[in-house]
Formats: sequence, C-alpha cells, structure tokens
Amino acid sequence: MSKKTLIILGVLAVVVIWMYSSVTGKYNNMVTMDEAVTAQWANVETQYQRRADLIPNLVSTVKGYAAHEKETLEAVVQARAKATSTTIDAGNLNAASLQQFQEAQSGLSSALSRLLVTVEKYPDLKANQNFLELQAQLEGTENRIAVERRRFNEAVQGYNTYVRKFPNTMFAGMFGFEKKTGFAAQEGSENAPKVEF
Repeated sequence: MSKKTLIILGVLAVVVIWMYSSVTGKYNNMVTMDEAVTAQWANVETQYQRRADLIPNLVSTVKGYAAHEKETLEAVVQARAKATSTTIDAGNLNAASLQQFQEAQSGLSSALSRLLVTVEKYPDLKANQNFLELQAQLEGTENRIAVERRRFNEAVQGYNTYVRKFPNTMFAGMFGFEKKTGFAAQEGSENAPKVEF
C-alpha cells in the first residue's frame, strides 16, 4: 500500500472512532438523564405515598371526636383510595397520564382541606397532641411534595433541553428518546382562593 492510502485509511479510522464516541456519549447522556427523570418521579411518588399513609391515622383521630362528620370522613377515605390507585409508569410519563395523576391527587387535597375545616368545630380535637402531630406531619409532607415536584420539573427540563438541542435531536429520535411532560399548575390556580367564614 502506498503512503497516501495509509494516510487516508488512518484519517477515516480517526473519523469513524470520533463519530462512534460522539454518538455513544450522546446516547449515554440521554440514558443518564432519562434515568434521572425516572428516579425523580419515584421521589415524587414516595412523598405522595407518605401523605396517603398519614391519612388513615388522621381520619381515625378525627373520627373519635367528630363521629357525626361521617360524610367528610368518608370523602377523605374515598379520595385517598382513588389517589393511591392512580399510578403512572415512569417509562410512560406523558401529559394525559400526568394530568390524570394530578386530578386524583387534587381530589385528595380537596377532601383533606374539607376535613381540616371540619376540625375547626372541635376545640378538644385541635388541642389533641396526636392530631397536632399528624397535622404537622401532613403539612411537612405537603412541603416535601412541592419540593420533589419542583426537582422533577428541573430533571424534565434538563432532559428535554438536552434531547431537543442539535445534533442531539437526531440521535434522540433515532434511539426513541421523546420529550417528557412535567407538572403544571392546575387550571385556575392563578386566582386567589375565596375564603368565607
């Protein structure tokens, strides 16, 4: 072989190796970011599960004081059942499934709000140490949910930005990496709630 042929083959080999490592690196980054989104979604679900686990104790404590508030207590139990039965496969985080999940969780939040308003009628219950601890844990859990949802949205944003940049978008399409959906504010949440006494 001539020297010129060897140089051409060498350059081609370097280009092929460079292209292979570039594609492999981009693919591996997409996998890493996809897994980060999945892991963050698991953190969100963990906090929602923590809230669901606190509710039976809260309902039991209230039940002892407010036996005639049966309708409110049943609404909380039913909302909890619906919220815990609505799950999303982390590999299929799309707008429709995320909306369905959010609606179930909103129903539970609404039922809990009604329960806490009902509690205002019972001064002995509001002073009960078990109730106060459960209420504090529930409040802390709501804060944790908000933090994990924010972190999930950050992971989704990082992933979506990466797979939409050029040339990553070509490889994302080739390897099946699609844009993910994050949490969005519920419709009407921009309006202040109406409080009536």
